Amino acid sequence: MPSTVTATPLSSLAPAAAVARIAAASRRTQQPQSSGDLVSLAMGEPDFDTPEQVTEAALAALRSGRTHYSPLLGEPALREALADKLAGIAGAPVSPADILITQGGTAGLAASILSLVDPGDRVVVPDPTYSLYADLVSMAGGVVVPVPLAADLHWDLDLLADALAGAKLFVFCNPSNPTGIVHSRAELETLADLLDGTPTIVVSDEAYADLDFTGRPFTSTISLDGLRDRTVYCQTFSKSYAMTGWRVGYLWGPTPLIQAAARIHNTFNGSVNTVVQDAALVAVQTCDADIARMRTEYERRGDLMRTELAKVPGLTLSAPEGAFYQFPRYDIDLPSVDVVAALRTHGVAVRPGSEFGARGEGHLRLSYAADAESITEGVRRLARGLSALR
Repeated sequence: MPSTVTATPLSSLAPAAAVARIAAASRRTQQPQSSGDLVSLAMGEPDFDTPEQVTEAALAALRSGRTHYSPLLGEPALREALADKLAGIAGAPVSPADILITQGGTAGLAASILSLVDPGDRVVVPDPTYSLYADLVSMAGGVVVPVPLAADLHWDLDLLADALAGAKLFVFCNPSNPTGIVHSRAELETLADLLDGTPTIVVSDEAYADLDFTGRPFTSTISLDGLRDRTVYCQTFSKSYAMTGWRVGYLWGPTPLIQAAARIHNTFNGSVNTVVQDAALVAVQTCDADIARMRTEYERRGDLMRTELAKVPGLTLSAPEGAFYQFPRYDIDLPSVDVVAALRTHGVAVRPGSEFGARGEGHLRLSYAADAESITEGVRRLARGLSALR
């Protein structure tokens, strides 16, 4: 007898509400694939090759059959090496048991935020800042509370104090993407004072910590007694070691918070592959000189970009102190997404400031993780494009 079952029309199938929340909140933009002679100053990615000894370690791991499942928290040798490194930063003992190896910094941020945020929880973020934070908070059903930065692109501490009242989380990056500023010890000490006696948790994304050009020692959130015990420290191998495509990062923090993040990460991602972790261990052990070499070159490129941008009429330059970004304001009365689209027709790709928050509107984010020729030519094309828009 013929079946009487009626197929459900595809048009009636809908994704979960979390998808709609992310779509409604997200400012992240997907630019077309670069092609032809387009000069890209848009990518937040080192243009250096991964140090050779790191690549060789991965090859050796493959050849020796290191291709099976890794422990869910990560390889013990890597976690022990990272515990030693973090103890030096924190000025306090660090247990390898409280380190979680993640599928890149992105997965670490996701595991942190999704393990802590319930529907309706208030999560404070600077505005502008890295747009992934708001997407993850929205995915969890939390409420994003953006706090405008001061004129110098550091925190407006009065506004921040008001916003933090009753907040579940404060999420920020230091050095900052997109502004390139570096939060000082004094700023972080003030944050510790603001949070004293509260249950607010800090998620500190320090992906660019090795790219600090201030001339003063970098202050990690975990180095402060008033913040260490409430902070989930998020790190990646992508920026310092030029390992973006390897997809390896890590978390450290109070035991209950790392256990919660591990539950999320293990559910979404499982363990990071063993070969990559063996390579990451060699990076931790041997790449200090490589990091210093790349940092020196980034600083030189940043000076070059600043010099070239200073010649462009109508731009107000920022004063980046770290990472590899310049965040100038332009004087044309157009949304930044439209400016970026127009600039692509003149052969240069940059990021719209609005991608990083409402207060990023009117800005462009340029990356100097590009060679000197690309920076000089890219800024020349940017000048030509802005002139045409006028």
